[in-house]
Amino acid sequence: MTEIKRLFDFPYYQLENKPNPSALVTKYNGKWEAMSTKEYLDKANAVSRALLKLGIQKNDKIAIISSTNRTEWNIMDIGILQTGAQNIPVYPTICAEDYEYVLNHSGSIYCFVSDEEVLEKVRKVQANTSIKDVYSFNHIEDCKHYSELFQLGEDESNQPEVEARKEAVKPDDLATIIYTSGTTGRPKGVMLSHWNITSNVLDSSARVPLPSSGETRILSFLPICHIFERVLIYVYQYAGTSIYFAEGIDKIGDNAKEIKPNLMSVVPRLLEKVFDKIMLRGEELSGIKKGLFFWAVSLGEKWEPYGANGAWYEFKLKIANKLIFSKWREALGGELGTMVSGSAALQPRLSRIFCAAGMKVMEGYGLTETSPVVTVGMYRDHMFKPGTVGKPIANVEVKIAEDDEILIKGPNVMMGYYKDPEKTAEVMSGDYFHTGDKGMIDQDGFLKITGRKKEMFKTSGGKYVIPPLLENDMKQSLFIEQIMVVGEGEKMPAALIQPNFEFVRDWIELKGHNIGNTEQEISASDIVIKRIQKEVDKYNKHFGKWEQIKRFELTPDVWSIDGGHLTPTMKMKRSVIKGIYQDLYDKIYRA
Repeated sequence: MTEIKRLFDFPYYQLENKPNPSALVTKYNGKWEAMSTKEYLDKANAVSRALLKLGIQKNDKIAIISSTNRTEWNIMDIGILQTGAQNIPVYPTICAEDYEYVLNHSGSIYCFVSDEEVLEKVRKVQANTSIKDVYSFNHIEDCKHYSELFQLGEDESNQPEVEARKEAVKPDDLATIIYTSGTTGRPKGVMLSHWNITSNVLDSSARVPLPSSGETRILSFLPICHIFERVLIYVYQYAGTSIYFAEGIDKIGDNAKEIKPNLMSVVPRLLEKVFDKIMLRGEELSGIKKGLFFWAVSLGEKWEPYGANGAWYEFKLKIANKLIFSKWREALGGELGTMVSGSAALQPRLSRIFCAAGMKVMEGYGLTETSPVVTVGMYRDHMFKPGTVGKPIANVEVKIAEDDEILIKGPNVMMGYYKDPEKTAEVMSGDYFHTGDKGMIDQDGFLKITGRKKEMFKTSGGKYVIPPLLENDMKQSLFIEQIMVVGEGEKMPAALIQPNFEFVRDWIELKGHNIGNTEQEISASDIVIKRIQKEVDKYNKHFGKWEQIKRFELTPDVWSIDGGHLTPTMKMKRSVIKGIYQDLYDKIYRA
């Protein structure tokens, strides 16, 4: 039996213990195409043989840039790692200049891309890098197709050399360098060993609520270049599930209806958007249907795990599930029992509502530097509490420092930042990694994130403000899509707000207001500003006077990854956003 110590051991373990005819499933030309565990490994070995013929040596770097998750990414991942080389995943949405930086900093010598758009960005900078050749997953004119590696590796005569390379890969060897999306400055290259990630997969697997029998279907759509989704892909392989790769974030609903997933990973921003759409539909109802809809939502907001609200509440919840929540589940395939949430803080209200609707949201916490899982909730064994990120997984220690910073120790802590020992030393004290996040562990052992050290600021009056606490509360409003609290060194906290333009347009139509339809017209409208002021006033009541938002300005466009406002994992680039809207900031504080 395969002993799992390195990342490429997972598919071999699956082949020996839980071979799956639909191990990896991707949609091509409108049709889902499944690949078995055996074919997956056969192709990965052909890739390894081809790479050896191309002269790939141990510790060479090969970049993969894919716009969507797909079968090809996983074949290349295993094929590369088996040779002792490293897989360098790159976020597809970053600019060409950042491609150049990552490719040069990592020293990548080959690059695999998914499509024409990514290829175009690589071609712009290829001459300034050490990239010898580029291969694509899609068939693109004047670009080699990755299937050429299967032809090159068809001759199995050098398979013994592949086996020798595999044998030479040790658990503590470098497996990948993941460039953090970074909310400020150049991305840092996080070095993760085979054992960093493998131990995290094994220790996290116990928390994943997979059905005990029958086929388990996973819908994968969060970027696999991010360690969160990548680790889950290994977890799913270890469990022998069928992994379906979504066509894109805009097709999640359609794909879910087609494949009826049992489980998928999410980020809070996605759940917020799903919930906003559901609420929009609720607003369009009338009469008793509308009353029942909002009664069910109100009931969901009060949900507590393990029947803590008593029999009468559970009886009402059954009615709400039959009449209202069952339709929510149908929109996501009808069989989605659990969503694993990570990357950012989730509003407890949303967690309660989705749990009440029969789609339990298990929130976790981790960082790229911790491979990533540190804590995660699990409904089984009373290991779930809304408003927390669960309990630490096995073999990972969480310590709260005197200044409330969260410190992590365990086999999942990174090897360091690539070519940057100084930055590595800044975040390590002995075996403990300094996360930069602030938190507390409650009496039951659950970790709660209370803020980010660098995000907390002081006003000129000496009062501390923790922006994420205000922002998460305010984003419960259907009128507010994004909000960034500002005010460091200023006399009062204020905010830059991106309205939920889609919802506001529907609200304008419903109310019959004579306001233009463009984002600029909406953000400049006194009627809209006054209505959003009502929302701000409502949520301000939850906070002390010194931390309440005294003024705000609406931004006239949508905050996006392409626009530079957000990182690929949907975190706000605070300094960038402030720079983009410096005129609005000055209007708040200097007018």
